[in-house]
Amino acid sequence: MGAALSTVNRAAVGGALGLLLCLVAGISLSMAQDGPPGITSPIVLPQFDERSPLCVAPPGLHKILVFAQDNERQFMQGVARGLAMAAKDRGLEFQLALANNDPKKMIEQVDILQTANVGAVVAAPVDAPSLSRSLQKVIWSGGYVGTVVPPPAISLLNAPQYLTGKVLGDAAAAYIKGKLGGKAKVVLLTHDSLQFLAPRFAAIRDSLKEIPGVTIVADISPATVDKEGGAAMMRTILLADPSIDVVMGADTVVLGALTALREAGKARPQQFLGGIDGEPEAVAEIKQGGPYKTSVSLASPVFGYAMAQHAADWLEGKSVPQAMDILPKLLTSDNMSSYESDLADPAAVYRDPKRRAAYLKMYGNICYNTRDRYINFPWSSERR
Repeated sequence: MGAALSTVNRAAVGGALGLLLCLVAGISLSMAQDGPPGITSPIVLPQFDERSPLCVAPPGLHKILVFAQDNERQFMQGVARGLAMAAKDRGLEFQLALANNDPKKMIEQVDILQTANVGAVVAAPVDAPSLSRSLQKVIWSGGYVGTVVPPPAISLLNAPQYLTGKVLGDAAAAYIKGKLGGKAKVVLLTHDSLQFLAPRFAAIRDSLKEIPGVTIVADISPATVDKEGGAAMMRTILLADPSIDVVMGADTVVLGALTALREAGKARPQQFLGGIDGEPEAVAEIKQGGPYKTSVSLASPVFGYAMAQHAADWLEGKSVPQAMDILPKLLTSDNMSSYESDLADPAAVYRDPKRRAAYLKMYGNICYNTRDRYINFPWSSERR
C-alpha cells in the first residue's frame, strides 16, 4: 500500500484507538443494553432496491469509519485501501484497528469503538463467534457494521463460495488434463475449520474427483492464514512427498507454499499453483510466468470502497444492502490489464453500474429504522 496507509497502519492502535479513548473520557462507559437478535434463520434476500426511501439518520454518532482488521495480509490491505478512499470521498474520518491475529485484542478494540459512539465499523474477524456480541452492541447502538464474510452485520460481504472454488478447481482440472497428462499430486491448503469458506474447497474437490490420475497428497488447514502458515505446512508436506504438481488455497497460503517449494529446490515451471483473492504478490508471480498459474480475484479494494460508501449512506439515513456478493474473476493474461486498472481506481468502478456489476451484486435493504433486521446467520447467495 502507499505511504499514507502505511502511516495509518503504524498508528493503528496507538493512534486510532488512542484518539477514541480520548472521546470515551467524556462519555458514559455503561455497556449497551441487549437488543434484538437480528435475522437468525436463513432467508433468501431479494435484489437491493436503490430507490428505497430515506430513513432516519442514526443520532449521536461520530462520523468515523474504523476497519477492525485481523492481520496485514495483502488481501486485507486492499480492503483497507478501498475503505480509506471512499471514506475520504464521503467526508468520514478513517482509522485502522489492527488485531494482529489476536481475537481478544479485536474484542477490546471493537468494544472501545462502541463505547466511543463511532458511527461505522467494518470488521474482518479473527474469531467470528467471540466477536459476535461486540459487533451486536455496535448495531444496537445504531452504528453501521459491515463484515467480511461472517455475521452479525448490518451489511455482510461474502463471495459465492462454491462458485469461487469451482472457478479455481475447474482451471486446475483443465491444466492437469491438458498439460500434465491427466496425472498430478495435489495439495489443498484449506480453511475447512471456517464454515463460511468450506464450500470453496468442496467445489475444488468436486472439480478434481473425475480425474482418475489425481492423487490428493494433503488436504489440510495451515495453522495461520498467512504466508508463514502456508510455508510451514508445505515444508511438512514436502518431508513426506517432495514431488508436488498442484497446490491450491487462498493466495496468501499458496504464496507461502511457493516459498517452501523454492527453498527446497522443488519449484518447477510446469507446476500449477493457484489461489483465491487476487493478492498483488500472486498477480506479480502470474505475470512472471512459472509455477503460479492463476488467481481467482475477489477484488478487495473494490468491495472495500463499496462498504465504506454504504457506511456513509447509513450515517445519512439512507437504505443500504443487507448483503453483497463479491463475484469471482479468474485472472489471465488477457484480462490482467483491465483488472489492475479497476483495482487502482475502485471509485471509477463503483460509479459505473456496468463495471460495478462485474464485481458486486447486492441484496436486501436495511436502514436505521429497520436495523433489528440485521443479518445474524451465515448468509450466502448460493443458499436456496
